Formats: sequence, C-alpha cells, structure tokens
Amino acid sequence: MLRVAVSQLTTHFRRFVAIGLAVMLSVMFLSATLMVGASTNASLGASIGEAYRNADLVATSRNGEAFTQAAVEAAASAPSVEDSYAERSTYVMFEAGGGEQYGRLRNAAPASLEGAVLSSGSMPAKASDAVIDVKTAGHLGLTVGSTLELHGAGPVKNAKVSITGLIQATNDPFSSSAAQLIASEAVLNAVQDAGAGFTGVQFSLKPGEDVAAAKEYITHRMEAAGATGPVLETAQEKVTSTVAMLSAGQDQLTIVLLAFAGVAILVSTLVVANTFSVLVAQRTRELALLRCLGAGRAQIRGSVMLEALVVGFLSSVVGVLAATGLMTGLIAWAKSQPEQAFATLAVPPSAIIAGLVAGTLLTVVAALVPAKAATAVAPLAALRPSDDASVRNKRGKVRLVLGLVSLLGGAAALVYGSVNISLGVALLGGAASFVGILLCSTLFIPTVVALAGRLAAPAGVPGKLAAVNATRNPARTSATAAALLIGVTLVSLMMTGAATSRQAFNDTLAENYPVDLSAQTAVDGSGDHGQALARIKALDGVSAAVMLQPVGTLSDSAAPDGGMIIYGISAADAASVLRDNNLKPASGTVYLPEDSPEGNATITTTAGTVALDAKVLRTRHVPAFVESSSIAASPLPETASMVWVKLDDSVSTDRVQALQKDIAAALGVQERTVSGAAIERVTFNSIIDVLLLVVTGLLGIAVVIALIGVANTLSLSVLERTRENSLLRALGLTKGQLRGMLAIEAVLVAGVAAIMGAGMGIVYGWLGAQATLGGVASVVPAVPWLQLAAVFGVAVVAGLLASVIPARRAARLSPVEGLATA
Repeated sequence: MLRVAVSQLTTHFRRFVAIGLAVMLSVMFLSATLMVGASTNASLGASIGEAYRNADLVATSRNGEAFTQAAVEAAASAPSVEDSYAERSTYVMFEAGGGEQYGRLRNAAPASLEGAVLSSGSMPAKASDAVIDVKTAGHLGLTVGSTLELHGAGPVKNAKVSITGLIQATNDPFSSSAAQLIASEAVLNAVQDAGAGFTGVQFSLKPGEDVAAAKEYITHRMEAAGATGPVLETAQEKVTSTVAMLSAGQDQLTIVLLAFAGVAILVSTLVVANTFSVLVAQRTRELALLRCLGAGRAQIRGSVMLEALVVGFLSSVVGVLAATGLMTGLIAWAKSQPEQAFATLAVPPSAIIAGLVAGTLLTVVAALVPAKAATAVAPLAALRPSDDASVRNKRGKVRLVLGLVSLLGGAAALVYGSVNISLGVALLGGAASFVGILLCSTLFIPTVVALAGRLAAPAGVPGKLAAVNATRNPARTSATAAALLIGVTLVSLMMTGAATSRQAFNDTLAENYPVDLSAQTAVDGSGDHGQALARIKALDGVSAAVMLQPVGTLSDSAAPDGGMIIYGISAADAASVLRDNNLKPASGTVYLPEDSPEGNATITTTAGTVALDAKVLRTRHVPAFVESSSIAASPLPETASMVWVKLDDSVSTDRVQALQKDIAAALGVQERTVSGAAIERVTFNSIIDVLLLVVTGLLGIAVVIALIGVANTLSLSVLERTRENSLLRALGLTKGQLRGMLAIEAVLVAGVAAIMGAGMGIVYGWLGAQATLGGVASVVPAVPWLQLAAVFGVAVVAGLLASVIPARRAARLSPVEGLATA
C-alpha cells in the first residue's frame, strides 16, 4: 500500500492541492497568532518596558516607598548579581524655546542596563554632562553643546548642565509627555532633596544563574536591609504586571491572545477536517475497489494516513514560513510609522513547533474519520451510494442529538461566561455551540438554501435545477456551505469583536482622559478671553476649545485639601470638548477628581455658600467643575480661568507638543502650564493600533481560509457530479444553462452561508468581547456593517468564481465522455 500512497501523491497530486492550501493557511493562522503574542509582548517591552528591557530582574516597592542606599547595596552585593542600576528620578524645570519647560531627570545607568538609545553625541561622562531626547531637542531648538539650568524643588536647588548627546524619544506612555533628561548623580544631588531614595533597582545576573533563586535571595537581602515590600520581577513579568495594573488587575492581553490561539486551533480543525472529508469521500468507491482486489482495512487506512502525513507536514512547513513572512511584513510596515516605531518582531520556537505539529496532526486526524468510514462497510456495499444522514435514519438521529446537546450546552456556557466575565468558559461554550451548529447543518442548511432558491426562479430551468440540487444531495450542499460558514463566522466574529473592543478601549481612555489639553490663563480682562479662545480654535489640529470660569471653592469640610477651585462649564460646551460621552454635567451636581470624598459638597462663592451633590470621577486629569446653572454667582475675582481643548483624533505626538506651545502663546502663559492627557492618549492609541494591526492581518488569513474552503468543496462536488451533469446535457441542457445552473447553485449556497455566518459572528464577537473586557470597561456592541457587507459580497463572488473552472470543464466535456466516467 506504500506504492499506492506514493502513486496517489504523484499521479493525482492535483487532488491534494486543495487540502494542502487549507492546511497551509490554517497553520499560517495558528503560527501567526502565536507570533502575535510574542511580538506584542516584545512591542510592549519596547514601549511600556523600555526603561528596563536590558535587565534580568527589576525590583520595585509594593507600597511605593523609595529604597534606601543600604537596601540597594545589599541587593547589588548578592553573589548572583553581575551588575545593578539603582534609579533616582525627579521632575525639573528649565528655560528653553522661549519659555519655561519641564522634564523628567534620572541618573545614568551602566552601559549594560541603560535603556535609552543614543542618537548622536555621547552619554554623560562628567558631573555637569546631560543628555536629552531628540524630540524635545528639536522642539526647543537644542543641540549638542547647548547648556541648560535645571531647577528642582526649592528656591536654591539648581544645576547647570551641558548637553553632550541626544537620545531617541521614549515610547513609554507614562513618560512621553515630558522631556527626558539623563545626568550624573551629582546633578540629581543638586536638584533633589538630600537622602532621596531610589524608585527602583535593575539587575543583570551572572551567566547560568537561576532566576527564581536569585529573586528569592535578593528579596530576602533587601528586606533584611530595611526595605518594605520589595517585589522582584523579570522584565517581561514587569511589563505584564504593568498591563494588568492598567486593566484593573487583570492580564487581559494574555487572555485575549490565548483566545485567538484557541480560535485558530478550532478553525484549523474544522476547515481541514471538512476539506479532507470531502476529498476522501470522493475516493470511497476507489478504496472499496482496492478492498475487492485484496487490500485489507488496515492497509487502506495506512495508505490514507501516509498521504495525510506527507501532505500535512509539507503544507505545515510552508504555512510556518508564510506566517513568518506575513508577520515580518506587518511589523516592518508598523515600524515605518513614526508613532509605532516600537513595534518588534518575535518568532518564538513555540510558533514553529506548534505549527508543524498541529498542521500534521490535524491532517492525520481529519483523514482518520473518513478513512475509517470508508472501510467500515463491506467492499461491495461501499461501491453503492450510501444514504445521507437525515432524521429518518440512525445516523441522522444520532447526529441531531449530539448537535442539539452541543448547541444548547455550549450556548448556555457562552452566555454564562459572558455574564460572569470568564473568557475560558465563554470560549469553550462558543466552540461547543458552533460544533453543534455544524453537526446539525445537514439537517437545516439544504432547506434554507432551497427556500432561497425561490429567488432564482426567474432564471428559468438553471435556477430551478440549482434549487432542486440543494435538497437532492444534502450532504454535498452542507459540506460546501460549511467551509464558508466557518470562515465567515470567524471573520465576522473578529470584525465585531475588534470593533466592540476598540469602542470599549476608546470609552475607557475617554473616561480616564476626558480632556485632551487644559491650561490656566492669566488673562483678566473679559475682552481678551474671546480673542485668545478664537486663536486657539483656529489652530490646525484643534477640534474644539472652551473657557471655564472659576465660580467657587470647596470648603474644608468637603475635602481634605479645602480650597479646591470649582470651574463652571455649560452643558453644550462640555459636550463639545469632553471625550467621555457619558460625562454630561447636570445642574445641582459638582464633579470631583478621583479619590475625592463622596456625598454632599459645600462650595463657597461670591454670593455665599451652595450645597451640591458630589460625584467622584474615575480620573485625576480634570479639576472640579459644575454645570454653569448650578451656581448663580459671578466668577471669583483675581482667579485664573481655565481653557479646555479637544484635539482631532489624527494628531501625532509631535503635533501635540507644537499645539502646547501655540496654546501657551495664545494665552500668554508658560508652555509648561499647558498640560493634559493628549500625548498619553496618542501613545496608548498607537499601542492599541499596533495590536489591532496584527489582528487585521489575521482577519486577512481567515478570509483566505474561508475562500479556499468553499473553492475546495465546490470544485470537488462539481467533479463528483460529472456523470450527473453529462446526463443533463444529454437531456437537452445547453452549455450555458449548465454553467448558469452551477453558478446559481454556488451563489445560493455562498449567500446563505455568508448571511448565517455573519449573524453568528456578530453574536459570538459581542459575547466574546463582553467576556474579555466586561470587567474593565462597559462593552457596547459595535457592528461594522460596511465591513460585514463587504464580507458578504466577497463570499458570494468567491462562491461564483469557485464554480467557474469546474463548470467550464463540465461544459466542455461531451455528454458521451461524461457518462462513461467511472
């Protein structure tokens, strides 16, 4: 039987092209998903974890307290430590670019642990040397050789430094809004209080040291030296914990990526099994004939398994290479974008091994079931057509029961997982329910296609025949539709899930960063307010700008820091400038920053005191404010007003910095007083864009998988009907009518599968997003109707194109030759 298998692979290799493509694309999808996980972690390490990307271990304090010199020395002297870096940092002010600026200053690290990348010049070598990031330098007109006087906290804390080098701008969203300065310990001592501790310690370990043992040992040494709650993590663990901190203590990123891997495995199994089942089913009579000639059942199964093993392994190799090429192209494109230069490609061994093993194993398993079915009956019985599964026979009843159990049980688990924010339960439930739908597909898809076939009645005989064919061979119709149903469901699921998740991300960012930029103004004359505001509104990149008047202050009993200024803003102005659509100021309520006390607030105004309900927001990025009608009093005298600015969604980090300077000039204030979350928002959105970019790449793969699947099954089903089509030709059906019949049948099947797949994808996508993000954001369904319409159009066109080549072949074959086909 070895020669039979080799003969099949060499003589009838075209039969295996379809299954090879399906396996290749499935493996490509799985490997690319695993590469997405590794590349995402690497990209986050190059952005959020940029400062400690060269460290083996990072020590931080659980309660935020600074480490003492004794604790640092105790940790650095550990036997496993090769080198260490104790970071000190502070914020400083300096004069540059025609105004007062602010920046974050830290001490230089040893070369082996320095996270900053030098762009030009040299790192600090002398006590008075410093480097600054190239973006700030370009913005303020600084070069190597420029001098700056840095001012720290206190009237006499300052240091004059000389710029010796420029470093690449940081991609860390927590630091990107300030100038980045690195200098010597002497400069830190000059601008910072004596005895200021260290915010963190980085370690590089000696070669061969056990990381877990080193973490435990260094932790004990630091605790013995007086450190309170030291936390030792690897650089990757630190990135993961930071991401978890941003998502309310849940590592949603890892969960999402694992979900994508699970979906990839499920889709690979279904697509490959469906395609290979059709291929082997087509050869049932051929395998039965071999059994009549003396081949045993084990030999038949072994022959099919060998074919599957070779095809699966070779296709898997090509799939892994294709996934690597795709991810390389996507990351290269992302790195070419200024806001996404931190994108990093990572190809873990797991992506290669899992792709090869999964592709080969899935192909073998997919071939095992139809091969066993072909040898389970007597050879002479196998030469006759078998009955399809229906509710009238045992096969259909068993399939119906299993399908209904999987569908109902899976749907219940899916809903439960979504309501209780348990992605693992939701994923298993969604997979089980979808498998249940596929098991029942033979029982309902042909009927739905036949009903849709009434739309083809105006096409005459070809249309009527196409509708009849859908019900005459339910297994063939279901197999053809299942391939597209799987692909369209997956694509719709991801599109809906991505749109819903992006909306949830945007809502969460809007809640935490409701105002892009804000500034207090020293303008006292009311006539100047309108002029300054008009200049700001005219700036390129500004979407809206409003002026808030100071209308009162919080009393001591309402807040620990009594005297907090309350600003008034109209409901219309708030709607135009606030990004949080749920934040709509109502009369009678004062809105306080995060961590303010709940309850009633007493506000002192020029007309007396006013008691209002206090609502505490989930952000510290806005001052206290009220709706203008809540306080009927004149603005506080000799108190600066405030300007809120909303920027266009497309502005870049460079443009935000330029706008800060222009807004400061319009208001007549220092640039440092123009603050806000715009830069952090742009940086976080850039990270989200990179993540969604790779997901979009996976969508492209899923679309191709779906199209290959429907092309496979349609082509094989048309080839299987060679004698049937020839008989129709002999009875008077013309070539054009034959091609039209096959085209209409393909469009009907593809259209029904696309509509059903889109509907299921919308439900799965929304419930999946709810299970993933429901704990950290309000998940509102977002259906990308235009994208889904495009998917429907592509599916119908793909079904039509898939029938063109087989239909032409069937039409060109003479009726006599076709009837003579075995």
